[in-house]
Amino acid sequence: MVLQFALGLEHVENNYYHKFMDMFDEAAFAAAGFPPWVRGRFVQIVQHEDTHVRFITAALGADAPLPCTYSFPVNTVTDFVTLSGVFEDGASAAYLGYANILQDDQLITNAGSIVVTETRHATWIDSAVTKGQPWSGSFQTPLALGNVFSLLSEFTVACPDTNPKLPFVAHTPISFTPAAPVPGSDIALAFNTTAAKISADDKLFLAVFSGLNTTFVPLETSSVLSGTAKAKLPVGLQGTAYAVVTNVDSTPIPDTATLTAPAILIFPFDSQANNEQ
Repeated sequence: MVLQFALGLEHVENNYYHKFMDMFDEAAFAAAGFPPWVRGRFVQIVQHEDTHVRFITAALGADAPLPCTYSFPVNTVTDFVTLSGVFEDGASAAYLGYANILQDDQLITNAGSIVVTETRHATWIDSAVTKGQPWSGSFQTPLALGNVFSLLSEFTVACPDTNPKLPFVAHTPISFTPAAPVPGSDIALAFNTTAAKISADDKLFLAVFSGLNTTFVPLETSSVLSGTAKAKLPVGLQGTAYAVVTNVDSTPIPDTATLTAPAILIFPFDSQANNEQ
């Protein structure tokens, strides 16, 4: 199942890069203000993702899932570059999330080799291209498979009936106001509480994943149900973090206790480690 999940992730990335690299030529990148070497590196990333798909497909043989139909919120070259960084960070988090499930030593080595490359992609995009942060801290954040499934489902329109059914639920998306919050600040959060099956008896928390740390911020259930929920983000967040609403306050958080898809929170910081917002 883990390899099928990994191939599903690679199919999303591969489709994404092929679609928009075909759409945006050298002139489009130049018009968006990017030097020629930026598109040249993205050409290499396309080759990497092609190789990852072929490699995992060969390992799975007849059990390999086929690509789905996808939709991405990209209209400009800048949109493409920004979302590419999000995908690469997410791929790194996903492969780390597989690590405690893989049993075969060779699979662990192969997955480790892929995650290093995905992380290098993310670092290059976030630092050299967008002039942001090259990393999020001392530790990369791992994401549980159910959380990754929910994230990927936001871009997936339909899949072939022959694909294996994975044992996960696509949780409801969550949004924050402001959309680009500052560490330690107050935020408002919103999501479909009916789809998340929240009742007045639930004890709720906003779980923020950053590196190997999970911080649980208590939420007032009545305000969540009324659509006026507020929370204070932890201080010291840098780079990419993820947050879900849950009804437990300890780790690991089971998929059954995860009530929303992860929100992706990005906290840029400069070379003196000062947050830029």
